[in-house]
Amino acid sequence: MSSSIVLGIFWHFVGATSAACFYAPYKKVRHWSWETMWSLGGLFSWIILPWGISYWLLPDFWAYYGSFSASVLLPVFLFGAMWGVGNIGYGLTMRYLGMSLGIGIAIGITLIIGTLMTPIIQGRFGMMIGTPGGRMTLLGVLVAVVGVGIVTYAGLLKERALGIRAEEFNLRKGLALAIMCGVFSAGMSFAMDAAKPMHDAAAQIGISPLYVALPSYVVIMGGGALINLGFCILRLMTRRDLSLRADLSVASSVLLTNVLFSVLAGVMWYLQFFFYAWGHASIPVQYDYMSWMLHMSFYVLGGGIVGLLLKEWLSTGTKPTRILCLGALVIVLAANIVGMGMAS
Repeated sequence: MSSSIVLGIFWHFVGATSAACFYAPYKKVRHWSWETMWSLGGLFSWIILPWGISYWLLPDFWAYYGSFSASVLLPVFLFGAMWGVGNIGYGLTMRYLGMSLGIGIAIGITLIIGTLMTPIIQGRFGMMIGTPGGRMTLLGVLVAVVGVGIVTYAGLLKERALGIRAEEFNLRKGLALAIMCGVFSAGMSFAMDAAKPMHDAAAQIGISPLYVALPSYVVIMGGGALINLGFCILRLMTRRDLSLRADLSVASSVLLTNVLFSVLAGVMWYLQFFFYAWGHASIPVQYDYMSWMLHMSFYVLGGGIVGLLLKEWLSTGTKPTRILCLGALVIVLAANIVGMGMAS
């Protein structure tokens, strides 16, 4: 396996770990509605950071985006909005199925769809099943799904041991939302593929391969921001039990702490795709669809590792922890299988 592929896999792990950790600062926010803290964090992750970093990278910010036709920008934006719908459904999935089952089903579906649908649409499925490297990468996807399933089962055992239940458990609603979430969340993978002309244009004006994907995030995350911020603002305006004015009227010390933690969460969320771009740049072009598989499986792996470091599994007994470790090893094995497939 080449050093470039190893480095690409490593950067995907770093980005996915940031994604697994990003919600932790939100847990420190007090006396604010979810809508307010999510909007503030999202303002940084979906608008301020993508725009600021792209403005710094591009020699002429406005000329770069003005060079693309609507036929290029619109699919990128709409796929970003598609991801935004999945992002909203993610929270509702947890509500009806619980954290572990909801994450497992949603991540498993988005891993498969986001990884395999792009090469299938592009007519590359023959290459995937007709070459040794392609077959090995497909095997890696299958092993990754198995690993996600094992970690999900460990999470279910953990929740039972701790007496944690879904807020409003409803299997039918939860499964429907998990499937919807999994399908729509794959929009980020589709958006990255649709944005390739933007990546090529960034490379032509001298931007490093590590950063060529970052300017496209202005458009991708703009679509996601429209859905997420629109949803939050609508709820703040229409729900009687929610009030932005009340959220902002908390004590000054609480207000400052809430702002800082919300901003930190937003920065950590953005960093997942900052490092995703680095990892994606190191993956061979013919296997670029594997970036999504690596990101999503490492997201589950990172969540398990973070839980262990935070000692969340101490009171669950040895069986859930052993199964979690087994699932983590299977995901690591999947990454190695994919890496060997890309190198062959």
